[in-house]
Amino acid sequence: MSDATPARRPSTALFTDHYELTMLQAALHSGAAHRRSVFEVFARRLPTGRRYGVVAGTGRLLDGIADFRFGPEQLAFLESTRVVNRQTLDYLADYRFTGSVRGYAEGEMYFPNSPILSVEGTFAEACLLETYLLSVLNYDSAIASAASRMTLAADGRPCLEMGARRIQEDAAVAASRAAVIAGFSGTSNLEAGRRWGLTTIGTAAHSFTLLHDSEEEAFAAQLESMGHDTTLLVDTYDVEAAVRTAVRLVGSELGAVRLDSGDLAVQAREVRDLLDSLGNRDTRITVTSDLDEFAIAGLAAAPVDSYGVGTQLVIGSGVPTASMVYKLVSRQGEDGRWVNVAKASKDKISVGGDKWGMRRRDEDGVATAEVVRIGGRPENDGDDRALTCDFIIDGELQDGWTGPAGVTRAAEHHAAARAELPRAVQSMSRGEPVIPTIVETD
Repeated sequence: MSDATPARRPSTALFTDHYELTMLQAALHSGAAHRRSVFEVFARRLPTGRRYGVVAGTGRLLDGIADFRFGPEQLAFLESTRVVNRQTLDYLADYRFTGSVRGYAEGEMYFPNSPILSVEGTFAEACLLETYLLSVLNYDSAIASAASRMTLAADGRPCLEMGARRIQEDAAVAASRAAVIAGFSGTSNLEAGRRWGLTTIGTAAHSFTLLHDSEEEAFAAQLESMGHDTTLLVDTYDVEAAVRTAVRLVGSELGAVRLDSGDLAVQAREVRDLLDSLGNRDTRITVTSDLDEFAIAGLAAAPVDSYGVGTQLVIGSGVPTASMVYKLVSRQGEDGRWVNVAKASKDKISVGGDKWGMRRRDEDGVATAEVVRIGGRPENDGDDRALTCDFIIDGELQDGWTGPAGVTRAAEHHAAARAELPRAVQSMSRGEPVIPTIVETD
């Protein structure tokens, strides 16, 4: 057994905004920093026309909370830049989140005002997490929401994530993870594969073909080195000629061909007819080239076996943030009694009080409403499903939510949760949320 100590993950403590620390300083000064408080993550609305959203990033942020520590490097930076005073630096040096976190399981659907995540602890503990939690949840949930629409449109045909070159490198890893949670079969991103246990895919780009003196030479090298089940990119020069060359090299053993340009629906039909006429009925066709959920839906009748999605996935198909917010909804007063608090400013109203969520379902198991109860769990009439889960209890992370196992769990949960939504969820056209949100109070 090695004596080496496992490398500690980098601190997440400075993935935050300056004002989180200055609020902490002022609260320490007033004496209110140690009041018990509940913060809530929610979205006031869904993106225009979207029928539902998908929660993603939970496993990542739970790891991040464990790594939210202010070590010598972080404290030296804060001291040298005079962000906060000595009292605050001393507090941060001993910071460790000892509160509780609960919320919707990763992969779950959310709707306007769903209590996606609740953080309970002292104001000081919970306030500091705001920026980090929102940065993770807003991006990952935006990607998962887009990915879910894409896999719905694909109707069982595999979707493959290929967007790493279109986004910042760390965001690319997060996008791969979120896509797989929402039903994608694999990713081209190797770091995502290593970190999260995802299936990785990929063969060759146009440059590989252009490198060789002929397309036949390039195809032969790929087939000999990767096997006959590899996917050949056939649109570098002439699609028909490329398909004929590929078939001539390995016959019916050719695994797949990829189309990356032109009218994909027309080309897919032409290539399918050609492959079939040459005896290659089992050779698959995959298509790429700036696909989104609408393009995928438009290819439903085309003889396409899988879709490779890049740019539109990693930008959330035009909605790169879930627009979630983190608001204080309840806190203890000087007398120790809990007080519900809420923001009342125009267009940014929040609802005070600690909340739990439940999916109301009919006798057939079809969802009919999102029920949010203030002050306790909603009453289950026998057909309903509780949504709020415990992630951290008194500073202790609960099992099963993080790592590769957490991704698998989230993907399975997403498939089951989406399947219980009404059939209208399958529509790609704009509309209202597929089920209403009902807020109940004691």
